[in-house]
Amino acid sequence: MTALTVVLPAGEVTVSTLFDAPADPGSTWAAVALAHGAGAGMDHPFLTGFAGALNDAGIATLRFVFPYREAERRMPGPAAHAVATWSAVMPELARLAPGVPQVAAGKSYGGRMASVAAADGVIAPDALVYLGYPFHAPGKPEAPRGAHLARIAAPQLFVEGSADPFIQPVDQFRAAVDTCADSEIVWIAGGAHSFEVRGARRTPADVGAGLAASVVPWLRARL
Repeated sequence: MTALTVVLPAGEVTVSTLFDAPADPGSTWAAVALAHGAGAGMDHPFLTGFAGALNDAGIATLRFVFPYREAERRMPGPAAHAVATWSAVMPELARLAPGVPQVAAGKSYGGRMASVAAADGVIAPDALVYLGYPFHAPGKPEAPRGAHLARIAAPQLFVEGSADPFIQPVDQFRAAVDTCADSEIVWIAGGAHSFEVRGARRTPADVGAGLAASVVPWLRARL
């Protein structure tokens, strides 16, 4: 685990990062910066499982925490802080895994903040992957959070549980994704916001690892 400096409006802070590469570094064909969701850190079993499966598939990963989690706060700070973190993370990923395509990915909040950074031109990844994009707060479809997605030129993959309350009604979510230049939705049948499926007994690590089967082929095709 290493510290990364992030420049915020009020000054510099450091956040924790964790880089993992495939067992054979020469087999690495892509690198993914992976952000956590609003209520969890980079060591959450879901992210650990997903990152491990990517490593097994030849993809390097850089997990990191946002400043509010580094300060041991539970609620996200200003969006500008998350965007500034992404601005620091992507060059660090390129330094650690040079010469391969660079991808910005995240669970829920972390993915949405990557999309904001990309739409604002702060980062320019070769692709973006969202694991449970929070299109709106549950029960509040009147306040969608996706108008900026159309400004992103890079390919975007939305991995979504079909029962996720953050994207209901689904037609509204689909319409927003359709405005993107290059986008695709992969549906996890019966999955809720963290991809848990009623009646299925799987650990969060297994759930995260299982999503790689949807993400890796898409990255192969796009990169």
